[in-house]
Amino acid sequence: VQLVESGGGLVQPGGSLTLSCAASEDISKVYCMGWFRQDFGKQREGVAAIGADGSTVYADSVKGRFTIAKDNEKNILYLQMHTLKAEDTAMYFCAARRVCFRVTDVTAGYEYNYWGQGTQVTVS
Repeated sequence: VQLVESGGGLVQPGGSLTLSCAASEDISKVYCMGWFRQDFGKQREGVAAIGADGSTVYADSVKGRFTIAKDNEKNILYLQMHTLKAEDTAMYFCAARRVCFRVTDVTAGYEYNYWGQGTQVTVS
């Protein structure tokens, strides 16, 4: 499956952005999907994930501010980001994990099989 992110940009602290990730095939039933981010010089970290069953998990740093969702008809994954902070600045990647139905925790994504090219989010 191919993944293409969009929606990144420059935003002021306190602002909002919505990232999108378009998948090339049906992601509704057999994939878990996740958003990850990596800033220069830092390790990749998981931001949020959603299971094929609709379960969701969030990193503590974004709980209450970010929402992950997917449109199964359009095969698009979203990340709504509110109350953005400077520390949210990073390249954001979406990823898909085969044969996965439920997510229970946020990981760094090494178990994910497919990755997009990333979209830059800068909060300044």
